Amino acid sequence: MDIKILVKLTSRAWSLNILALMNSGIPGRQAPLLAATSASRTAFAQSLDHLMQLGLLERNPGHGHPLRPEFRLTKTGAEIAQTAARIVQAVPDETEFALLRRSWTAPILALTDRPQRFSALKSGLMTISDRALSTSLQRLENSAWIEREIDASQRHPFPTYKAVNQGFAVNQAIALAA
Repeated sequence: MDIKILVKLTSRAWSLNILALMNSGIPGRQAPLLAATSASRTAFAQSLDHLMQLGLLERNPGHGHPLRPEFRLTKTGAEIAQTAARIVQAVPDETEFALLRRSWTAPILALTDRPQRFSALKSGLMTISDRALSTSLQRLENSAWIEREIDASQRHPFPTYKAVNQGFAVNQAIALAA
């Protein structure tokens, strides 16, 4: 998966869940998907629209009532849904999964398979603000998904960040394209 696609995909809280559920065989109708995610209707609808705008979902022509449409994965959506399923399976605990639903969690974890400096993470994520990156890193560190170490081998010591525990499992599930 490409980092740009991952950033866009995870900008909505329930996008990964929806793709993973459709990959597992849940029908592409709003009611079964909504029941399986436990999301609010508004957040769910926004995530569904977002996936359609990204070209990962499309309406199934000729199926469903106009007010209760059926959706299906596009070819690209089916490939990304497999990765989404691996990511969701990497964090089976619902309380820990709440952290994964946050906007920048998965993209940060994707880039931290080896120690990374703050500046390298910021440039790798292009559109992230310093504050959002700092807050996300602190949240991940508090949850023991990221390990912060001070590299004192240079003249000026600097912190590096590396995915550990559940964070490393998510990193391996994402498997960024080089």
